[in-house]
Amino acid sequence: MIESTPQNIETGSQLPDLIVHKKRIIFDAGFPAFNPSDTLHYFYFILEGKIKISQINPDTGKEQTLKLLSRGDMFDVITLLDNRPHDYLSHTLERAEVMQVPIAHMRDLIQGNSEFSHYFYPYLAKQMRSMEDLAVDLSLYDVYHRLLRLIGRSIDPADEKAPLHLIDNLSHEELASLIGTVRKVINRSLQQMKSEGIVDISRKQLELKDMQKLLDKLETLS
Repeated sequence: MIESTPQNIETGSQLPDLIVHKKRIIFDAGFPAFNPSDTLHYFYFILEGKIKISQINPDTGKEQTLKLLSRGDMFDVITLLDNRPHDYLSHTLERAEVMQVPIAHMRDLIQGNSEFSHYFYPYLAKQMRSMEDLAVDLSLYDVYHRLLRLIGRSIDPADEKAPLHLIDNLSHEELASLIGTVRKVINRSLQQMKSEGIVDISRKQLELKDMQKLLDKLETLS
């Protein structure tokens, strides 16, 4: 972990540069990032890279990814709002740069700065929808259709060259933990989608081959 204090850090064009107390931190790939003790005292804005937030069943070793944090994300909203420890594991999937802010400063911003609140609350709603989507997927859909929905939610229409930038370079194990299954099962679903012409698969690379076919499949789930 590398630390430095920047003169000015922006987390994206949508976030006003209102944060006074801040520190830039870099996490190397393959290592834990923040932990529940950290997020009792600090809040984080993701500037670059990918960080996985997950939980693991200690008896079975099965992992469920709760979210993938990337540029523009914040963490940990739960502890920020209820001031209680949050049980999770973090793992840096690729070199990540974050902005660390004292959590007390964040609470002051939320309560006293309407400009910041206009950014924060829509983000909070987006995260609540994401957790609802995960609950629905695990409860109502089989693995093939969970994967379809994951790919559909991961599309970035602004990036024609890499529309699946958030999940395109994840291992099959990581994809499996995102949708609550294991590698062997997700491999079958990926091969089915490949045979249907929806995706193309190379070593640790998932490419969307036909967006219209994907959209047509998703339409049948509506």
